[in-house]
Amino acid sequence: MTKSDLYKKGDAMRRKMYGDAAYENSNNTVYDDPIMRKFLDVATETVFGALWTRPGLDTKTRALICVVSDIATAREEELAIHLRFAIGQGWTEDELLETMLHLSGYIGVPSVRGAMIVAKRVFAEIKEEKT
Repeated sequence: MTKSDLYKKGDAMRRKMYGDAAYENSNNTVYDDPIMRKFLDVATETVFGALWTRPGLDTKTRALICVVSDIATAREEELAIHLRFAIGQGWTEDELLETMLHLSGYIGVPSVRGAMIVAKRVFAEIKEEKT
């Protein structure tokens, strides 16, 4: 596949949001087969290239939007990724947990409970990786 300029911008943004190590790990595990590679190619161009690089919102705000969207739609695997993005963009654990608690009044306690279980795991992983 010839890489368009939008794809290249998206790939750079994806690397920035994941960080080098997680970017490489994801490429070498989740996206190392042809089926998932097709998905990654589309997501790199359309989501990271066309959406994440748009003007108008900073990446910190976009990361929080993804966290909220994942919680509201109970996408726990994606939530784990987007929590890492949010932490990497400067959101604190306390701010993210408060966001989740706030959502409980709008989308329901069960979805938020599941999200907080994911957050507990992700925050512990991040702390472990830093030591």
